[in-house]
Amino acid sequence: MTSDFHATLHSLRVWDGTLPGFDTDVAPAEPLPLFREWFVHAARAGQQEPHTMSLATVDSDGRPDVRTLMLHDADARGWHFATHATSAKGRQLAGHPDAALGFYWPTVARQVRIRGRVGACGPRESRADLAVRSRGALAAALTGRQSEVLGSVRELAEASAAAWERAGAEPDAPAPTWTPYVLDAAEVEFFQGDPMRRHVRLRYLRGGDGSWTRDLLWP
Repeated sequence: MTSDFHATLHSLRVWDGTLPGFDTDVAPAEPLPLFREWFVHAARAGQQEPHTMSLATVDSDGRPDVRTLMLHDADARGWHFATHATSAKGRQLAGHPDAALGFYWPTVARQVRIRGRVGACGPRESRADLAVRSRGALAAALTGRQSEVLGSVRELAEASAAAWERAGAEPDAPAPTWTPYVLDAAEVEFFQGDPMRRHVRLRYLRGGDGSWTRDLLWP
């Protein structure tokens, strides 16, 4: 299996086809419009699940942690996602609210990296977030206990079945620990891959007055 792994790993190629360009001279003054433009472009280009992203946090010992989750919105407040406040990432954000997000859209060889401070939303937004999501999403929120040790697969199946039943009977059922979060960006980088490895990187940095500066970075 080791030989299969290495043979497969070294046979893989990326960005050998035609890729979109990135004219940084016409990039907007702020990162949000460009993020929205790139997001829509990736979706229309056939990128599967472009709203999936990596969230990086640190624990109480300063050790990094990362996982994949879904983007709920991107607006003037920042980049939105949700989880249980009692989950590992919820606890980590409570102790160390600085975090990073990473989007990768290989179909168009684009990445977006975002760093900033995360704030938790209140109960009203938590209820509103669940109200617009699917029955399965509500059932998962009602199941709760995210990141806790699980005794058996059967225990999960029983808890999930009960949550699905409740979600169907009570579509507005509360999930007390379910919490939306917003990352208020201080730094956003846009990366456009290039077959010649002349990748284009544009970084936005926000100053203390709220204005943004832009810099090109070496690939």
